[in-house]
Amino acid sequence: MGQRNRRRQRRRGGVGGKVALVGGALFVTIVLGGIAIASWVLDVAAEAPSLAACRQVDRTANTAIYAADGTRLGLVASEEARAPVSIERIPKRLQLATVAIEDQRFYEHGGIDPEGILRAALKNLEAGKTVEGGSTITQQLVRKLCIRNPKRNLERKIIEAKLAIEYAERHSRREILGQYLNTASYGTIDGATAVGVQAASKIYFSRPVWKLSLAQEALLAGLPQAPSDYNPILNPRGARERRDEVLAKMAHLGYVAPASARRAEARGLGLDVSGSYFAHRQPAFFDYVENELIERYGPETVRDGGLEVHTTLDLRLQEVALETMRSALPYSTDPSSALVSIDPANGEIETMASSYSPGYGETQFNLAAQGHRQPGSTFKTFVLTTAIKQGIDPYTTFYTSKPLSLDLPKWGHWDVHTADEGYLGRVNLQQATVASDNTVFAQLDLDVGPRSVAQTAHSLGIVSPLDGIPAEGIGGLRIGVSPLEMADAYATLAAGGIRHDPVAIKRVVFPGGKTERPDRDPPRRVVSEAVAYEVTRLLHDNITEGTGTAAYTGCAGQAGKTGTTDRETDAWFAGFQPNLASVVWVGYPQSNAIEMTSVHGITVFGGTFPAEIWHGLYSGGEVPCEEFEQPEHPIEWAPFYGQFTAAAPSVHGKGVYGAAEDEAERARELGEEATGGYNPDAYAPGAGQEPTPVPPPPPAAGIGTGGAAPEPGGK
Repeated sequence: MGQRNRRRQRRRGGVGGKVALVGGALFVTIVLGGIAIASWVLDVAAEAPSLAACRQVDRTANTAIYAADGTRLGLVASEEARAPVSIERIPKRLQLATVAIEDQRFYEHGGIDPEGILRAALKNLEAGKTVEGGSTITQQLVRKLCIRNPKRNLERKIIEAKLAIEYAERHSRREILGQYLNTASYGTIDGATAVGVQAASKIYFSRPVWKLSLAQEALLAGLPQAPSDYNPILNPRGARERRDEVLAKMAHLGYVAPASARRAEARGLGLDVSGSYFAHRQPAFFDYVENELIERYGPETVRDGGLEVHTTLDLRLQEVALETMRSALPYSTDPSSALVSIDPANGEIETMASSYSPGYGETQFNLAAQGHRQPGSTFKTFVLTTAIKQGIDPYTTFYTSKPLSLDLPKWGHWDVHTADEGYLGRVNLQQATVASDNTVFAQLDLDVGPRSVAQTAHSLGIVSPLDGIPAEGIGGLRIGVSPLEMADAYATLAAGGIRHDPVAIKRVVFPGGKTERPDRDPPRRVVSEAVAYEVTRLLHDNITEGTGTAAYTGCAGQAGKTGTTDRETDAWFAGFQPNLASVVWVGYPQSNAIEMTSVHGITVFGGTFPAEIWHGLYSGGEVPCEEFEQPEHPIEWAPFYGQFTAAAPSVHGKGVYGAAEDEAERARELGEEATGGYNPDAYAPGAGQEPTPVPPPPPAAGIGTGGAAPEPGGK
């Protein structure tokens, strides 16, 4: 070998050595880099939370409210619409459609899919944007359950992958798919996000998930990747393209026949969004119950807690009430009406209805529970109850029915007349009750004491503020009362004097099965059984022969009282049987100044439309007739001589009680004592929804003001 060749070989050897050296260095660098990357990946994975720290799959549905018979009234609105369903109820085609478009190797890999990640990376690189995700169904599930505020970075992917592998080791594919289908988001409609396939099915198609067609199943399966972009209501074209992509993928994988996929592609979206997911029946009562729940449990528990709330509403009787109200006042120009019925035995609200324009959905004002109007003569019942509590015999105690123009030491000047300007002369309290005589009850109120009347009303169930002034006895209140509290007060009489607070919720069932019955104040006796019985006897006379005859259905156990305010702006009927107390109000909610002087050609009194609606409820609702039993211990009556009482009819020239002059003087003293302690700043009778202006204070005691107070009471 020549010297030249040896030199050439040395040069070649030197170049090869250099290449080998560079290659070796590169290999070492790669190995070291790989080790560093692996070390970093392991460090990141080590920081992943344990599965024990992950949230449990939320299996709670939205809070549902039910009527007494178990009929669902609706769901409480929430930011999420949730209706968990078992995997057995989810159609197999929908399961396969989800697997086809989200994770086609779901049944083969162990939580992560390297092949799927590579495939997605190549497609995204080719498209120049993200068109396919690499996350498996298991990864998406653990991201939702285990990672708080997930960020779109590599660290999250590593943690997600580690958790997915562990999760797949502990749960079957069937469990994982069922959990995913109940927790994935399927789009937001009207402010509520559909979580899970069952809620999505009801929102988009108004049917349960097990009744979907292939085209509908494919549409749902395509939503979780981009719920906003593929929302079929907001972007029907994009939703259809995505659905067809799912169908094509299913056909490619052999999950459906190609012909079936083509037929499904030819169909429209098949949407049916006619009913809101959170729409509910009997909205006024529903909202009343929801507010009661929030007050007790807080808004988060109620709106997200998955409660089952069983209420007291008698749905059949409620529908009878609404139909009766609509039939009585069917025209848009008619006054509105509200009705509440309570079971006297336990205070349970069986009906709560209102019928007026604009409707409840527009105003969100519940006339039956929130409306405060003047009660008219229905408040005379509390004067009567007070009198009987004091031992005043309604059959032997007489007053003179006449126009009154009174100068009262503590209240100033007060004019009182009857609604029709008809006066009966000397009558007893039973006759005055049947006639609903304002002037007699004004005098009786002064004799028994306006403050005592207010105390009686509060004890029976009135919760609105009362001022203990004379006008209240005939219905002149500063603020007014609601049909709900009036029904509760009359229910106390129906219960023989035992007060139950009105209640709308029977029981609440929590997601774990725990049942709670909301606390109620224990029933308490507020008047004796004998007092309640005597008041009932008088009100029975009113419904059978007085102003309330239109309400009477023929049941011997019925009792009631009409009420009408001045200028006929409010009309009431309040009545009861032992098994049901109901109150009806009629008027214009827009204003307390609209007179009902020509409705269907008549002037509205308590004995017209309110009494007719009450009659329709008890007859149409087939309320069983029950009668009151006489009390074991009757009242022992005592002679009563008030400041305003009249002498009883003479018997052989002598009054029934033979009242002497000293007795008459004592009666006057008692009358003056009963009318003491008036606060002039509280005197504002005759108000409707809003308080009326306060009149100027009267001059010194014993001097009349010369002004006339409103006359709120009526028949």
